[in-house]
Amino acid sequence: MIHPLPPEAEGIEAPRQMTYPFCYEPHPLCRIAAEEVKREVGRHADWAAEIGEGKMLGVLVVEGGFLAAFSGTLCRRSTLPYFVPPVFDLHGTYFEQEEAEISLLPKGDERVRRSQALQQWLFEQYHLLNANGESASLLDIFADKTPPAGAGDCCAPKLLQYAYRHGLRPLCMGEFWMGRSPKGEIREEGHFYPACQHKCKPILTWMLQGLDVEPNPMMKDYAQTMSRLRTLYEDADIVVFDKPSGLLSVPGKEELPSLLDIVRQRYPQAEGPVIVHRLDMDTSGLMVVALTNEAYLHLQQQFIRHTVQKRYSALLERSLETGLSGTIDLPLCPNPYDRPRQMVHEAYGKRSITRYEVAGNSDGHALVRLWPQTGRTHQLRVHMAHPLGLANPIVGDRLYGHAAARLMLWADQLAFVHPRTGEALNFEL
Repeated sequence: MIHPLPPEAEGIEAPRQMTYPFCYEPHPLCRIAAEEVKREVGRHADWAAEIGEGKMLGVLVVEGGFLAAFSGTLCRRSTLPYFVPPVFDLHGTYFEQEEAEISLLPKGDERVRRSQALQQWLFEQYHLLNANGESASLLDIFADKTPPAGAGDCCAPKLLQYAYRHGLRPLCMGEFWMGRSPKGEIREEGHFYPACQHKCKPILTWMLQGLDVEPNPMMKDYAQTMSRLRTLYEDADIVVFDKPSGLLSVPGKEELPSLLDIVRQRYPQAEGPVIVHRLDMDTSGLMVVALTNEAYLHLQQQFIRHTVQKRYSALLERSLETGLSGTIDLPLCPNPYDRPRQMVHEAYGKRSITRYEVAGNSDGHALVRLWPQTGRTHQLRVHMAHPLGLANPIVGDRLYGHAAARLMLWADQLAFVHPRTGEALNFEL
């Protein structure tokens, strides 16, 4: 099951720490291993159709070679030569017999009761190891909630489980996409993606215990990030900031300081909610905050009535025709299985509208001006990257494109009416 790395891997130094799977740049050894997997896939015509429809695959480089895995099933099988086996194989178990019997029951309480009991039984069969040699079931790992369907069947848990069971030392890991992108999501052929938050974060947080794992790069040098916060204007009512990329607007799950925390510290007299609008952590640019309740309510109404003028600029991965312009209108909603990603969904998505114009090109990258007419989460990032938008991700977009030093998206114009004086204010970067 362990495969040798090809000759081109010779001389490449192994990483000192294991990959932080939720935000990473794949190590060169992972990229080489992924190319080997692609070559192997190309040798199997019977896999081609399903993988062509879209499939996540993964590699784990260990001392002596690498392991490969696919997410879920492939060709209706959970076990195939070349790939590591699943954490738990349903084939030939009580699950198959009970599932067949449940399918014959009429809809009603008995069918629901047995389905729930069978799902509970399945969760109890998944026992996941960590590098300390400890084992925990899915029910243990998701102690405060019901595990999501398919938990434990993604590439990363399979790879780590096999390595631990066979005494292999993990060095680095990556998951990459093959085939076409799903209709609602943004997946690019051959691109590496972070592990999902919904199913995999609790599992991998457990399984990586005992390994020396890279620190979360989003937390790295956070103090320096905060020091780049610039104050452009302030009076007794409002403050206008130039927020740096990497700074949260409001507190998040990572428990990092945010712009809100900084405002509370610098302006202890501030009243009310303070934060009137937000920028994504990775987006830089202009933000106005309120220091009084009156200012907050007045500014809030301006945003609700769309009288605030906002313009963003972005550098895209590829060039576009200068002067190209138009409007992107897509229904967006959170991806429930992979937060914080957003997805296009006709039934559940809320309308999101962006006007755009290509201002020019530099070194093969288009510079676009963006005027969002709505304020959905990650709206501009999805509109640029999605096939129904410009199909051209923003440079440095680790969620919808390719990671880089920073996301090249910034809010560079903000115009509104001063909440007390009525003066028209316009700020540009």
